Amino acid sequence: MLVRQHDVRVYKSEENLARKDQLAWKIAEVAADPVEVSQEVTDEVINRVIDNASVAAASLLRAPIVSARAQAKAHPFTRGGSTVFGLPIPKRYSPEWATWANGVAVRELDYHDTFLAAEYSHPGDNIPAMIAVAQHVTGTRSAQVSGHDVVRGIATGYEIQVDLVRAISLHKHKIDHVAHLGPSIAAGLGTLLHLDPEVIFQAIGQALHTTTATRQSRKGQISTWKAHAPAFAAKMAVEAVDRAMRGQTSPEPIYEGEDGVIAWMLDGPDAHYSVPLPERGEVKRGILDTYTKEHSAEYQAQAWIDLARKLHNEHPELANPANVKSIVLHTSHHTHYVIGSGANDPQKYDPTASRETLDHSIPYIFAVALQDGRWHHVDSYAPERAGRPDTVQLWHKITTEEDAEWTRRYHSIDPDEKAFGGRAEIELADGSHITAEIAVADAHPLGAHPFQRENYIQKFKTLAEPVLEPSEIERFLDVAQRLDTLTADELGELTIVARPGLLESVNDPKGIF
Repeated sequence: MLVRQHDVRVYKSEENLARKDQLAWKIAEVAADPVEVSQEVTDEVINRVIDNASVAAASLLRAPIVSARAQAKAHPFTRGGSTVFGLPIPKRYSPEWATWANGVAVRELDYHDTFLAAEYSHPGDNIPAMIAVAQHVTGTRSAQVSGHDVVRGIATGYEIQVDLVRAISLHKHKIDHVAHLGPSIAAGLGTLLHLDPEVIFQAIGQALHTTTATRQSRKGQISTWKAHAPAFAAKMAVEAVDRAMRGQTSPEPIYEGEDGVIAWMLDGPDAHYSVPLPERGEVKRGILDTYTKEHSAEYQAQAWIDLARKLHNEHPELANPANVKSIVLHTSHHTHYVIGSGANDPQKYDPTASRETLDHSIPYIFAVALQDGRWHHVDSYAPERAGRPDTVQLWHKITTEEDAEWTRRYHSIDPDEKAFGGRAEIELADGSHITAEIAVADAHPLGAHPFQRENYIQKFKTLAEPVLEPSEIERFLDVAQRLDTLTADELGELTIVARPGLLESVNDPKGIF
C-alpha cells in the first residue's frame, strides 16, 4: 500500500496556509477518492457490523441505552429516517438521533473493536452513523445508496481514524480520543454520499471543532458519559455533514491555525506531526490493522484477562489471596497510567466503584479473572462480585509498573512486535515466585486464537440470545453477511429487533423532549 506522510504543523495567520495543504483537505481528498474496496476489507467490515450488533444487543436494557433510545424515540421521522436498535423495523427516527442511540448501545459495554497507537480509539464507533445516514437518505428518495456504498463509507471511516491515531496523540494533552472520531465519520459519510472534497473538507472542520473535549470522562469516578461520548461525536459529525451540504463553512485551518486545535489543545505552536494517508487510488486497508475484543473490558486489559485465565488453570492456588504476597504487572506506559495503579485513582481499588471505573482498573480485572478463570460482561462487574472479601484482598495486592520495553513494543510500527500485554511477577507467601507474560490477546490477529467470521457470529449469538428471538438472530446474520450486495430498500433491515415485550419491561426516563 502506497502511503504519503503529510507534515502537519502550526501556521501563523500571515503565512496563509493554502487549503490544498491543510490536513482536513488531504483527508477530504482521501474520502472523495472513488477507489474500490477489496474483498478482504469488505469481509472485515461485515465482521465489525456483526460485532457492533452483538454488543448493542447485550446492552438493550442498560440505563444509558434506555435513555438514549428514549431520546431517539422522541424524534420520529415519517419521510426517510433510520432504525434504532431494539425497535421494530418499520419505525424510523431522525438519523442524527438514531446515530446517537445506536452509538451509545455499541459503546456501553466497552466490548467492540480497538486500535491503539499514538492515541486510543474504537473504530467501530464509525459504523452507526454510516448505517443511519444510508437508511435515511434512501428513504427520502433524494439520494440512493446501497450496501456497497455503506461498506465504502465504513472503510473510509476506519482508514482516517487509524491514520490520525497513528500520528497524533490526544490523551497526552488530556483531550478525549473522540476528537479523531468526528473527522473520521465526516470523511466516511463523504465517501458514502459521494460528496465533493469541498463539502467533505467543511464537514471535517466542523466535526473536529465541535468534538474536542477533555479526558475527565475517563478519569476518577468514570460515569455513564463514557458510553455517550463517541455517540455525541458521531451525532455532531452527521450534523456537520448536513450543514456542509447546505453550503455552510468551517473554521480553517482547523488543525494548523495559530488558534486551532494543535496550537492550543495539543503539542502547541512548535508541534510537528507526520500523518500517513493512502495515495490516490490506493485501497483503504486501515480496518485490517484493528482488532476486536473477546472480553467486555478496556482493550489494554484483554491480554491480561487471557494471561490470568491461563494462570488460573495452571496455578489454582493463586485464587486464594492468603497464598499471594504481591502481584506486579510490568507493562506499557499507557496501560500503567490509564488503567493501572499509575493513574493514581483510588477509585480503581474501590469495591463500590461504577462499572465504568472497574472496566478501567487492571488490578480489579486481573484479580477477578485470576480467581474465576473467565470474564463475563455482566457477572464480572456485579456489585456482589466486586465486593467479595477475598477478591478485594487479592485486588489490593496487585499493582502495575511501567516497563520501557513494553512501552516500546506498544508504540512499535512493526505489527509483528507491537504488543499490549506485559509480564506478571507474582511473589507467593512462601517466598517463591511465578513469572508469566503475554504480548497480545488470544483474539488478536497474532494471538493464540485470532477472531474469524465464525467467532463474530458466535459472539453475536451468545450476546443476542437472551434478548432476540432465534428467527431474528438468523435474519440479522443473513442481512449483515450480504451487506455488500444489499439494495437501497434492504438497508432498513440492517438492525436488530428485541423480543416482544422486552423493551416494555423498562420505563423510558423523562427529559425535555
